[in-house]
Amino acid sequence: MPRVARIDIPGLYQHVIVRGVNRCDIFYDDDDRHRFLDSLSRLLQQTDTDCFAWTLMSNHVHLLLRPRNTRLSSLMRRLLTGYALYFNRRHNRSGHLFQNRYKSIVCDEDVYLLELIRYIHLNPLRVGLVADIADLDNYPWTGHAAIMGNDKRERQIIDEVLMYFSENQTRAVELYQHFVSDGVDQGKRKDLTSSEKRQTDNNDQYDERILGNDDFIQAIKTQQASGANNPPPELAEIISTVCRYYSVDPGLLRQRIKTANVSRVRSVVCYFAVRLFGYNGVTTGAHLGLGRSAVSIAAGRGEKVVKEDSALAYLFNI
Repeated sequence: MPRVARIDIPGLYQHVIVRGVNRCDIFYDDDDRHRFLDSLSRLLQQTDTDCFAWTLMSNHVHLLLRPRNTRLSSLMRRLLTGYALYFNRRHNRSGHLFQNRYKSIVCDEDVYLLELIRYIHLNPLRVGLVADIADLDNYPWTGHAAIMGNDKRERQIIDEVLMYFSENQTRAVELYQHFVSDGVDQGKRKDLTSSEKRQTDNNDQYDERILGNDDFIQAIKTQQASGANNPPPELAEIISTVCRYYSVDPGLLRQRIKTANVSRVRSVVCYFAVRLFGYNGVTTGAHLGLGRSAVSIAAGRGEKVVKEDSALAYLFNI
């Protein structure tokens, strides 16, 4: 079954779920968690992305993000690739760390924003990592503590969330805590994670990528059909991303250098550009100093490299 294209439009709220392959742990200790959060904070700043909620569990992560001017995939590619490389090096392991592609679900702010913030932040309580709401208020591995004023994370949106409850901050925090407490008995909300088909007024409108009513779903589909989704990455971005992964100067690719590392980079670039993103051989070759037939041969070699190096699968996780 072909993969369904993501809805990746700046300005939309996205519930992102990242899982370890075969349900394996993706955090072994607090150093791992700190590393992931530090990378996330830095990339939120660099990509002008807002974070409304987050939770780190042992084998999965929930994020509620709003990219302002860039694609979500750009942030997630850099976050997951960088963390997988760090994790495998630190723990002397190899192979895939994350399960397939991350899941991203566009959500309707008016109906689901607060529901998702509550659901995401209650994850540790639902599985018994904390005893009660009082413990959750200070638990360091969700964004709930920051909203309660007990922690701080760059680009985590606090004031905007509290304004839904009251203009008085003290009162807003109190009402927010009551709101979260009221969600404890709801248990796991499959309707919020798309693991169960949601009921809609018109079942023809159902789309597992979108969390909202029929009108919202139709509006998003119309926006997507109009070409609002950003196009594939530019060739220059593909080249710089692969070169950064291999620590190779992009300028070397145009020169007649045939060292193993430079040749490998050319092959991987050709694979991503031609096979994954649909660039033609002439255009790709012009950026690499290769002819069309050489690009085709290189793309075949690159495909083998990508299959053998699991971390490369996350460079362009779209």
